[in-house]
Amino acid sequence: MRKHFYCLLAMFASCLVSPLSQVQAQTTPATWQEHWFEHVQLLQRVYLDNDLALYYDNDVSRSVTWPNQFLSDVWRYTKKTYGSFGTEPQLYAVMHTNKYSGGHPSTYFDASHDFRNVIDAGPGNWTGATEGDHNLLTHEVGHIVEIGSKNTHGSPAFGIWGDSKWAEIYIYDVYKGLGLTTYQNSVYTQFTAGRDNFPRANTAWFRDWFYPIYNQYGGTQVLNRYFVQVALYFARSGSEYNGGMNMGEFVHFWSGAAGVNLKSLATTAFGWTSEYETQFVQAQQKYPFTYSTPKPIVASLFQDINYGGYGVYLPEGNYNLTTLRAYGARNDDVTSLKVAAGYRVTFYMDDNFTGSSKVFTADAASMEAGWNDQVSSIRVEKLAAATVSVAPEEKDGLSVSSDKGLVVFPNPVSRGSSLTVRVTEYDAKAPLKVSLVDVNKTPVVYQTANAATVSVNTGNVAGGVYVLVVTNGSRYYTKKIVVQ
Repeated sequence: MRKHFYCLLAMFASCLVSPLSQVQAQTTPATWQEHWFEHVQLLQRVYLDNDLALYYDNDVSRSVTWPNQFLSDVWRYTKKTYGSFGTEPQLYAVMHTNKYSGGHPSTYFDASHDFRNVIDAGPGNWTGATEGDHNLLTHEVGHIVEIGSKNTHGSPAFGIWGDSKWAEIYIYDVYKGLGLTTYQNSVYTQFTAGRDNFPRANTAWFRDWFYPIYNQYGGTQVLNRYFVQVALYFARSGSEYNGGMNMGEFVHFWSGAAGVNLKSLATTAFGWTSEYETQFVQAQQKYPFTYSTPKPIVASLFQDINYGGYGVYLPEGNYNLTTLRAYGARNDDVTSLKVAAGYRVTFYMDDNFTGSSKVFTADAASMEAGWNDQVSSIRVEKLAAATVSVAPEEKDGLSVSSDKGLVVFPNPVSRGSSLTVRVTEYDAKAPLKVSLVDVNKTPVVYQTANAATVSVNTGNVAGGVYVLVVTNGSRYYTKKIVVQ
């Protein structure tokens, strides 16, 4: 994917005004006059929906319609995964025919492109809708994630991974997330075979670094956690990151995202010099976060009703406004949420857990009056387990446990079979949420239903002892379960 020589300038140039004085959400214009670099075309808007404003110059055939749905899906998935990207919901996509050689991005921080999230691409005629066409456009959206996510501008890692290495794992994940299996498999083969001459000759970035991290430490979530980790800890001034990372810092921040020391993986991928070792030790001292197993996501916040718009995913913890912004949220911008069984989410109207508060122990597809777009800080806490007594009984020769309103059978349960869970005092106004949690406190099965009884398939759960967590409105139960 070739790029303009000025692509990096577009990515990292200083704004003409402070990010704090950015314009608010704009109306998408029917025409847009280019005024960046050597671009001078008058663009026509050819498609508009809630996620995409698509512009063509006069040379692009109006028969090219495949970007409409594709780019809308890519941007919606990106916002759902990484959080907010300014106040405008749309990605502004500009397409030319046989101009400017490649493409470039710009973000809502940049005056150069009118404070919009923009991808601008020019090669080819687009009529073939080739895999390369799809890859190029997705590549440019990946740069917007890199330089504009988590309410902060810049890419500290760009000097390490260059133009395309982050983009490769981003493209792979987008195709996987959108169910584009053919493209997913094709780029996996292409990127796995790829070699680069940095940071040393014959480096297999995708094969030896990004894909192992993605595959072993959380998939989409580990990619998002990296940007959260950087937003929480890397040095910055206001909304701008201060310069770039060295290799030791790069490995340190990815280790924080993965929850494990990645020095060994980095040694395989890049080699490990004495300079890298010194940088790595210094990074651990300068940014003293640990490599602990990431806590499970138990609260998911969404910008729009019915879990639409951008998403923000929180483990158990306390989140003031600064921390929420590092996770990708904007102030006063939550309209719906999902809460895992056994947890409580408390919203506060003001920062630092002050002002009016509202407690949620169940999903809310839409905030009630007075709470829509009124959240500035949040606590996510585990509910205290209810005291239960066990009264064994028999049902069809199986051991059944009745825990003061909770009926569970069979227990032990065979791996790959089903566990029946019933709440005898079911609250029909709230969903029944069931989680099977392992010894690391990680949910391995999660299910929700609008019924008093639910059948939970243990699937590929390994044999062992688990805790069943059941929530129905204000009722909360826990039960030890043996899978054999």
